[in-house]
Amino acid sequence: MNNKKKKRAQVPFRLNMLFFVVFVLFSMLILRLGIVQIVYGEDFKREIERTEDVTVNNPVPRGKMYDRNSKTIVDNVPNDAITFTRSQSTKPEEMLKVAEKLAGMIEMDTKKVRDRDKKDYWILRHPKEAKKKITKKEWTLYNQKKLNDKKIYDLQLDRITPEELNLPKEELEILAIFREFNSGYALAPQIVKKHVTPEELARVNENLEDLPGVDTTTDWERHYAFDKTLKSVLGKVSGSDEGLPKERIDYYLSRDYSRNDRVGKSYLELQYEDVLHGQKAKVKNKTDKAGNVLDTEIVSEGARGEDLMLSIDMDLQLAVEKIIEEELMRAKQNGSTGLLDRAFVVLMDPHTGEVLTMAGKRLERDEETGRTVMQDFALGNITTSYNVGSTVKGATILTGFKAGAIAPGTSFYDTPILIKGTPPKKSWKQGLGTLNDVNALKVSSNVYMFRTAINIGKGNYVPNQSLVVSDDAFEIFRNSFAQFGLGVRTGIDLPNEMVGFKGNDKSPGRTGFLMDFSIGQFDTYTPMQLAQYASTIANGGSRIQPRLVKEIREPVLDSNEVGPVLKRFEPVVLNQVDTTPEWMGRVHDGFRKVMQEPGGTAYGSFGSAPYHPAGKTGTAEAVYDGPLRKQFNGPKLTMNLSLIGYAPHDNPEVAMSVMVPWAYDSDTGHHANNDIGRRVLDTYFELKKKRQEEKMNLVQPEQKVEEKEEGEELLQEISG
Repeated sequence: MNNKKKKRAQVPFRLNMLFFVVFVLFSMLILRLGIVQIVYGEDFKREIERTEDVTVNNPVPRGKMYDRNSKTIVDNVPNDAITFTRSQSTKPEEMLKVAEKLAGMIEMDTKKVRDRDKKDYWILRHPKEAKKKITKKEWTLYNQKKLNDKKIYDLQLDRITPEELNLPKEELEILAIFREFNSGYALAPQIVKKHVTPEELARVNENLEDLPGVDTTTDWERHYAFDKTLKSVLGKVSGSDEGLPKERIDYYLSRDYSRNDRVGKSYLELQYEDVLHGQKAKVKNKTDKAGNVLDTEIVSEGARGEDLMLSIDMDLQLAVEKIIEEELMRAKQNGSTGLLDRAFVVLMDPHTGEVLTMAGKRLERDEETGRTVMQDFALGNITTSYNVGSTVKGATILTGFKAGAIAPGTSFYDTPILIKGTPPKKSWKQGLGTLNDVNALKVSSNVYMFRTAINIGKGNYVPNQSLVVSDDAFEIFRNSFAQFGLGVRTGIDLPNEMVGFKGNDKSPGRTGFLMDFSIGQFDTYTPMQLAQYASTIANGGSRIQPRLVKEIREPVLDSNEVGPVLKRFEPVVLNQVDTTPEWMGRVHDGFRKVMQEPGGTAYGSFGSAPYHPAGKTGTAEAVYDGPLRKQFNGPKLTMNLSLIGYAPHDNPEVAMSVMVPWAYDSDTGHHANNDIGRRVLDTYFELKKKRQEEKMNLVQPEQKVEEKEEGEELLQEISG
């Protein structure tokens, strides 16, 4: 009995202890909740309501490009577009649902969809089937952390069959849209489709509430008014699906660009990216802790990029290109060579360096049609170089003066140079007689230049004996030529300008090579270098930096007018040639005789020109290194033609270079360099005259009205 009473007494005691423990625990919980709510409540509330401001830069249209006469060369064409902006918390499944809805409203191009895109899409669409692609053993290894998520996903990708990737057109369109959704960055609008039709735009606008993240906007594309003119020089812009170039992504990101911004990729578009890209619109997105956008605030509207006014005269450019095409085809039809495929012309203001024309054409085979077509190759004026021949002889004469190798009036008898163990080195024509420096330029004597080079190299020439020149002879020549722009970068405002190639002056036969150098048949030069050299001679010895951009203009919104000048580029003198007025005058006289006196090498082409030109022709024997070189077992010799000039000779306003590489490879030649040069200068002065007459015609009617009114007033006074 007593044992039973003791047991009954212990049960209530245990229950009471249990209740007491529970009571204490609940009390502690309530106390803790009270502390959290009363003491830290405001802090936690602020944490829950905490938002984040994320600023996004939206791109704006790029600046335009005009020619020197305000003719539009590069513009922006607006297009309706559909964009998608995903928040930081948007899930792939949510984007897929939106893509399904949008696919029912627009036609979507599926060409960009790759097999990898299809595989990712299939896994997202079929998660259960994808899971079954992994064996039990592999899942065990995964649970044991011997396989990671990436390895499991790669196994799933590898085991998707071709049949499973055979998607119908409707599914491919959904995938194409989803692909664009997924390629964008959080809170940055991503273009899903450009060139949206009015019907598609209306359907999407009507259903924007059911398409979270989707919006319509006005996109822009670069438009080149002259599709086959200067295209290679103007450059390219990256597409909206390409964004920042990978090789320069860090550079642009450090300058506040977004990853999907379109930027200049080459040449003028790249060179003036900082000017053309404009001030991007800034939008501040206020997001909650989960990344959902709560509010959007426009920080700045942004502004279109500033405009470039080029130095190019587009009317002249087009006319020169037509001349090149016609003369190139005429030379080809003569059948003198199958290698001739290109020609170049540069026109420049010799006093400012402004490039008026930068023309180049190249014949290429169209891979689709198999036909030969004429392509723009203006870029070749700075990216290709050639042996130019006798056009450099003006620089050779001035180098001889400076080195003390010859003096104004020094004469040599034009007879072949005979060096022991080598073939005779002679002029292009025999019987030129005794020549001074001026007449040597007029008739293009090689021998005169050879004798000058030998003297520069301090050689002791004795016919039929060995001849050695000093070690510094090439250095003297190259340093002097560089003062004219030959063999160095001209400084033109374009990237990737080449210098040209230097011949190996350390090899055996260097004495002969020095003589070859003096007549432009050793080192190679670009057509732009030739133009800078011609300008330096024309203006009396100032090497001017060539420029394609004349001014930066303020953009004018909603107008085709050119805005006010923001910056004007003044002429930049890179160096003064180490010469005297007397020395330069001798070269000027020689160049004048080349084109204006009977016997001059270009007199037949330019003797009747009313604008009194001066210049120098060039023919160089060169080794062909063009696109057909693999067809030949060894070196293939060919002839390059060149021409430099300026006009009028006594007060030059335009300087010119013409380059026709690989012009012919037989005894039957042609003079495409002179034919092109004459037509080009004729065109320049005819266009100038035409514009002056048009300007006069605009002024004259106003003058006639004023004269009529004055006459009527006089009659009234007389009759009164």
